[in-house]
Amino acid sequence: MTTTQTHTLAVPGVDLVYDVRGPLPPSGGHPVLLMIGQPMTAEGFTALAPHFTDRTVVTYDPRGLGRSVRKDGRIDHTPQQQAADLHLLIEALGAGPVDVFASSGGAVTALELVATYPHDVVTLVAHEPPINAVLPDASAAERARAGFYEAYQAKGTGAGMAAFIAMTSWQGEFTDAYFAQPTPDPAMFGMSTDDDGTRDDPLLSQNSWAITDYQPDAGLLTAAPTRIVIAVGEESAGTYTARTALGMAAVLGQQPVVFPSHHGGFLGGEFGYAGKPEEFAARLREVLDAG
Repeated sequence: MTTTQTHTLAVPGVDLVYDVRGPLPPSGGHPVLLMIGQPMTAEGFTALAPHFTDRTVVTYDPRGLGRSVRKDGRIDHTPQQQAADLHLLIEALGAGPVDVFASSGGAVTALELVATYPHDVVTLVAHEPPINAVLPDASAAERARAGFYEAYQAKGTGAGMAAFIAMTSWQGEFTDAYFAQPTPDPAMFGMSTDDDGTRDDPLLSQNSWAITDYQPDAGLLTAAPTRIVIAVGEESAGTYTARTALGMAAVLGQQPVVFPSHHGGFLGGEFGYAGKPEEFAARLREVLDAG
């Protein structure tokens, strides 16, 4: 079993906590494999990382999430700030450039990392980045996002999460039929209707809107030496993040690579969102080795 070592990197405004599985510098001829999410923290990769014992795998908690405590007084989560943090982390590892597997909001951060620091990454596998700008119905997607935010503000986490699930499971563009639906009941998803009064959830508040508002720069991304692979889950077809993956791939002039399972396909049951981590890891290995 590979030993996991936890470290803390002091960067401006935050102490970044990260975990290293394997030796530094890496052995075996492979680059370090950095796995990132947002708002998911390092614990989201506990089922995926053990499948890469031949690589040094690094995971981390993004600024202001999990163990990475902020000192800058801010509550927003932007891909630009997180990319700057990752650049410093890669420098601190002393083993760059790295390979990156990035999920959801982490995939948006990783795209910004490549655009801003193009020599930090060898291969980026960006799995279902949620970027409204690449959708034909971008304005409607923003309206749908506002809908789950308003539900959260009005009635708390259960109501907000129920509306979020309704948005992210909707098939196709956000039409009048979507907006005509009644507000979903949290009980339908086995969630409580109790309101604890907090309104700072990184997923349901406006704190992470900079992620879905991201404007990818196709010129910078295609000019970078990084090999960029946009990934989409086979079970995600037609949903919001599958459509954003297709849209982002089109921006880069490519087709997305299909991975097993869904948006959380690498999860092993954490967060009640089980995927197929073994199959997912095998596909990820194929894609990385193809580079």
